[in-house]
Amino acid sequence: MEISLSDQMNDKPNYFIEKIWNMLGINATDEIKWGIIGCGDVTEVKSGPAFNKVLHSSLVAVMRRDGTKAMDYAKRHGVPRWYNDAAALINDPEVNAVYIATPPLQHEEYTLMALAAGKPVYVEKPMTMNAEAALRMKAAAEQHQVKLSVAHYRREQPMFLKIKSLIDEKVIGDVSIVQLQLFQPHQSDLIASSATNWRLDPAVSGGGLFHDLAPHQLDLMVYFFGEVLKSSGISLNQAGLYAADDVVSGQILFKNGVLFNGTWCFTAAEKLDVCEIIGSKGKISFPMFGHKVTLSKQGEEEDFIFDPLAHVQQPMIEQVVKYFLGRTDNPCSADEALLSMQLIDSFTSHEKIS
Repeated sequence: MEISLSDQMNDKPNYFIEKIWNMLGINATDEIKWGIIGCGDVTEVKSGPAFNKVLHSSLVAVMRRDGTKAMDYAKRHGVPRWYNDAAALINDPEVNAVYIATPPLQHEEYTLMALAAGKPVYVEKPMTMNAEAALRMKAAAEQHQVKLSVAHYRREQPMFLKIKSLIDEKVIGDVSIVQLQLFQPHQSDLIASSATNWRLDPAVSGGGLFHDLAPHQLDLMVYFFGEVLKSSGISLNQAGLYAADDVVSGQILFKNGVLFNGTWCFTAAEKLDVCEIIGSKGKISFPMFGHKVTLSKQGEEEDFIFDPLAHVQQPMIEQVVKYFLGRTDNPCSADEALLSMQLIDSFTSHEKIS
């Protein structure tokens, strides 16, 4: 029996729910007390508030190098303590888990620091700058025997769980091909706002907007279809508007025979966000950044509509808390996240066309 809180709940569980947990042998006093490293814009709504809305979880400290901004975040979100130094937060005796939400450049450094201190880590996607760094993070978690999860949070959202169930139940038969296209104008509203446009700086982000958005998509492909047999791609800077590549094309052949083709363009005139999973009996179509799934089968269509989530990471954070408390498996392990990092590298690290 499993009891799962709705991601839309705004308050902690009441006495009745706590009693049920106790009946199941779960100690209601166990709690993950989080510290956030990098309490920037992405944590304002997407993730930060969820840490106080999940059972047996609370946010007790935040850190940002700009102490004034860290203090402001703490006051607005009711967080007891704030820091302008990552080591101070990690060494806070009350903090027993760390969420790293900095730009990717700092993911490895802060993850290694927290793991060495014995603090489990939930790190933002992309896991880090490249697959080589991801391997070091994975090795550190194994060396210190400390838990590490990666924030590929779409895995736990109802919409993508529905898609996975349609695939696993072979509603569209055997999947053969996946076609994905994400086209966005130069000023895309899919990108989280930030004081500096660090996502366009490869030295900080690892690449460009592809490195910011594609991890969501590529991780879902791994989640849906499993191990990769081979992959390759081409990336280039067509428009020359910034230092990072703005067009990427990639192919994946999964070990189960599914062939994936993806194209990303971040200087397009019009938006396009579509993924089509084509099987022997039908097709599943959906946007990666939308709320509707369309099942096409035998000339008929069925739509599944999903409400926007108040905090998009809340379902994932709920599972990470359970994992850190030893009550479920890792919802996204370093091994799994490493696969999407390897795919990103295989699409963008080859000889580039300029």
